Amino acid sequence: MSQSSFNASVAAAETALRDLFPETPLQLNEHLSKKYGARIFLKREDLTPVRSYKIRGAFNFMRKRMAAGATNAKFCCASAGNHAQGFAFACRHFGVKGRVYMPVTTPQQKIEKTRVFGGDAVEIELIGDFFDDCYAAAKAYSEKEGAEFVPPFDHEDIVEGQASVAREVREQLGEEKLDLVVLPVGGGGLASGMSRYFQREGRPAPEMKFVEPSGAPSFRTSLENGALTRLPQIDGFVDGAAVAMIGAIPFETLRCFGPHDVLLAPEGRLCNTMLEMLNIEGIVLEPAGALAIDALESLKDEIKGKSVVLIVSGGNFDFERLPDVKERALRYNGLKKYFILRLAQRPGALKDFLNLLGPEDDIARFEYLKKSARDFGSILLGIETRNPENFPALLQRFEAEGIRFQDITNDQIVADLLI
Repeated sequence: MSQSSFNASVAAAETALRDLFPETPLQLNEHLSKKYGARIFLKREDLTPVRSYKIRGAFNFMRKRMAAGATNAKFCCASAGNHAQGFAFACRHFGVKGRVYMPVTTPQQKIEKTRVFGGDAVEIELIGDFFDDCYAAAKAYSEKEGAEFVPPFDHEDIVEGQASVAREVREQLGEEKLDLVVLPVGGGGLASGMSRYFQREGRPAPEMKFVEPSGAPSFRTSLENGALTRLPQIDGFVDGAAVAMIGAIPFETLRCFGPHDVLLAPEGRLCNTMLEMLNIEGIVLEPAGALAIDALESLKDEIKGKSVVLIVSGGNFDFERLPDVKERALRYNGLKKYFILRLAQRPGALKDFLNLLGPEDDIARFEYLKKSARDFGSILLGIETRNPENFPALLQRFEAEGIRFQDITNDQIVADLLI
């Protein structure tokens, strides 16, 4: 498809989307602008009917199939949550039957919202632990039942629908200069659609920066290798953007960028960003939805005085995950640590140990791991403090008293077993 045809198709997709919802707001955020010394706008894709941009691509794909006469067709999709909700919303809008395949690990909030959006039009099948398991199941169902498979990102019609975000941004900014766009990357549908629209629309293109979770850097890895690369394993915490391999079609568009254009967001820092936006701005974001905002920490020396648009990509957050988010943020900030230590089994030993704690140190976890020990007991200890600089002094006191300890805060295997 030529660039002019692509942009015309994006315009048609955006026009059709108005049957579902008005354009999402582009808001100048005073808090972030002041913090980073720039004009920072949030494109609020968390305010679509399904609280993510995914509805755009799913709707555009199905709209074209319906226009081609597939009024009685069955549809199916695979999704960790946001694409499923957009798919379900579109199925009910068009009055067609759909089946959604989701990982068993999908947050319950996303499963329930998919049911709400789809109503009687959609069935939900939970299968496997990862997206790839669902993708294989959905493709098998499609081939067996003759259902139309609606991909989450790797299709021209999906890319075209997601690109409508870029068109809205241009219309909303008017003549204001746009220096930089920061957007998340999972499968790459949004990133490729927006970059393609901006790069060849007839105006100076803004600089583009992309953000992936540090536990699932499929785009950056593919750029580094010069070819599509499947990651052997990923961290699924950022469930809306954690994919083992970026889509083939998006990658062809995006391979003109370099690895330095792709920023990685540490999961702990991302949790900080989520809490900051919730507590200061009252904006509820899922991990994937906060990726672009989180990247400001990596860009703070480059963006002063510039106009920056951040794509806020999703607000489907299950508040049952909030304790985990707080925990990760505390550990990332160095305000909470976990230890295994050996404590003498004698009267007064616990009192002596407690006297080693500083005035800002608080025991968050204390558990004997081996209660039958005669001379020494192994203890799982969690400590929170108000200042990360308190920990070096505390550990010096442990060593001075001859207390043997091991810091397991960042030992993922041991931490997963014990914490």
